[in-house]
Amino acid sequence: MDETHVINQVKEDVCYVSQDFYKDMEIAKLKGEDNTVMRDYVLPDFSTIKKGFCKPREEMNFSGKYKTGEQILRLSNERFAVPETVFHPSDIGIQEMGIPEAIVNSVQNLPDEMQPHFFKNIVLTGGNTLFPGFRDRVFKDVRSLTPTDYDVSVVQPENPISYSWEGGKLLSDNPDFDEMVVTREDYEENGHCICEEKFDI
Repeated sequence: MDETHVINQVKEDVCYVSQDFYKDMEIAKLKGEDNTVMRDYVLPDFSTIKKGFCKPREEMNFSGKYKTGEQILRLSNERFAVPETVFHPSDIGIQEMGIPEAIVNSVQNLPDEMQPHFFKNIVLTGGNTLFPGFRDRVFKDVRSLTPTDYDVSVVQPENPISYSWEGGKLLSDNPDFDEMVVTREDYEENGHCICEEKFDI
């Protein structure tokens, strides 16, 4: 069994981004049916169960073990604590900014006149943006860190996994593409000076 693949599938099937971490943590501490966060995930055995799945809530057994031969992974606070690490990396000992802070920090390093335009054009890409609640949480956190006179807009494309690649593909089809890049040969011949000259850094 490829554990990494299985756990990645679990993550994609049951994780979500909490809009109120401490409230959800309190719910996750409750016992039995009062714990509305808890889910049972049926792990694949790759003979009869080819792909894992989340048991419907009405089929969950809150009082004891299942009598079927299924391998069950019971998840509670893990469902939202795992995605929380991209918002608060310090929770797992990584002393870096979370995604909302990194967005705000990046935009605030731009000239003042450009900042309002960038806050209105935040685009989410990558597989983790597919977690339910991800876009809303990024918007909420960026909004709270941004000056009130700036509008904030956070957009999630239809397919965020390939969206940045599709953008790069469109850019490479541009007739002026050769003027927008520094080739490896140019860089090896001129060093970083060619970037400063070409991009007016």
